Amino acid sequence: MTDTRVPRFTGRDGLEPAYRETGQGRPLVLLHGFAGSAAHWLEYGPAPALMEADRWRLILPDLRGHGASPSPADPAYYPPDVLVDDLLALIETLGLDDGGYDLAGYSLGARVALRALVRGARPGRAVLAGQGLTQVCGPQQQSSNHRLLTALVRGERIDPDSPDGQSAYWLTHSGAEPQVLLHVLDSLVPTPQDALRSVDTPALVVVGDADHGHASADEFAAALPDARFARVPGDHWSAFGAPEFARVIAEFLTG
Repeated sequence: MTDTRVPRFTGRDGLEPAYRETGQGRPLVLLHGFAGSAAHWLEYGPAPALMEADRWRLILPDLRGHGASPSPADPAYYPPDVLVDDLLALIETLGLDDGGYDLAGYSLGARVALRALVRGARPGRAVLAGQGLTQVCGPQQQSSNHRLLTALVRGERIDPDSPDGQSAYWLTHSGAEPQVLLHVLDSLVPTPQDALRSVDTPALVVVGDADHGHASADEFAAALPDARFARVPGDHWSAFGAPEFARVIAEFLTG
């Protein structure tokens, strides 16, 4: 595997998030999911398969509050849409011209990618995976992650054998601070359905066939002017590593 490096870029508020680059070819920006990091694309996701194709220069940022990027505790560092501000700053820093790169996001990363498209980013193609219409158009303050993180910050006990137990374990062992992750969720901006009509970038919406929490992904694809929809095997966690996920991304981006 090609060596990766972890440089930094300057966000619009002066904070310096981290990112990695590996491979060569057409630039492809990959955005990770909530409480994850860029490394997840390389260790569990489709990045190795994409690298084997030797077609893409993968650009993998750690979103603010995640991975090697700064995670300040001060909520002032998490204004509305700040993750999108960081992404747009990275695109500008790397000199990625309109149409000269592609953009893909999974889960939270898909939500950030969509917001970037609504705000004027112009990749050649976009992959929006692991999200449904209900999630991208709704507030995160009502999500199960927000409720669980609030309970963790308050020191409330969560039964490890309860339905919330697995998610709570994952959140507490992600390496991120629960309060910081709450700030991240509070920074997310819903995208009104009317705004989806302004996204003219060809897009692929992908979801796991057992990802019941994002069952409105087909409606998400239908709401975009130029989108394909695909299901791959797996739930919200396992679909990310499914070989079929890597294959549909590669086919779409080279199609």
